[in-house]
Amino acid sequence: MTQTGEMTFWDHLEDLRKCIFRMLGVYLAAVIALFFFKNCLFDGLILGPSKSDFFLYKLLGADFSMTLVNIEVAAQFLIHMKITFICALIVTFPYLVFELWRFIAPALYEKEKKAVKGAFIFASVLFYIGVAVGYAVVFPLMLNFFAGYQVSPDIPNTFSLTSYISMFTSMVLIFGIVFEFPTVALALSTLGLLTKDTLKAFRKHAICAVLILAAVITPSGDPFSLMVVSVPLYILYEFSILLCRNRKTDNDI
Repeated sequence: MTQTGEMTFWDHLEDLRKCIFRMLGVYLAAVIALFFFKNCLFDGLILGPSKSDFFLYKLLGADFSMTLVNIEVAAQFLIHMKITFICALIVTFPYLVFELWRFIAPALYEKEKKAVKGAFIFASVLFYIGVAVGYAVVFPLMLNFFAGYQVSPDIPNTFSLTSYISMFTSMVLIFGIVFEFPTVALALSTLGLLTKDTLKAFRKHAICAVLILAAVITPSGDPFSLMVVSVPLYILYEFSILLCRNRKTDNDI
């Protein structure tokens, strides 16, 4: 979006319209493409953590066993659509971020452009790391815990496909989004709006916020789930402090 001279409000609105249409076009193309890869998407990826041969269970030597059932007439089709839309969002995330960058870049000064561009690139990397942590670590650990938890030996655990997908999507997407916090810290630090001392001063508040967020993410409220979710979140906060420490705005450098 390169323009010479000052742009009017309607010029910006037109650029925004084009940006939105490009984003929607690429996203819908990904949705259509992924829709026809149902077997690979579910058998090879989505249902992986529900199988005893998942790599994390082998690594931990966990005795894992789970049975999934479908109890609703249209559930499998609706879940197929839901997963397709979510996976398309994950796949196209870097392009969507690029389009946002291309739209706002002309309104920034050179210093701000460097900071925001680096933050956008960093955002894509951290988003995928968050998705990977949610998929490969947090979700399987929670699944293993709940699959083996019983209030009585007379009540076996048989999970519905709907509840499995609901937990799967929430863990994967939430961790993908939450892992963006260091990106925000990096951008603010580069612009001189945030320092490591500020984050350190609010460390106790951050611990409380992390525990509250973990409790919201894991409504079951069991200590194991809270620990599994809250530890990575707090590590993110400490990582954000390290990022700010290395910025030029930090007076201790």
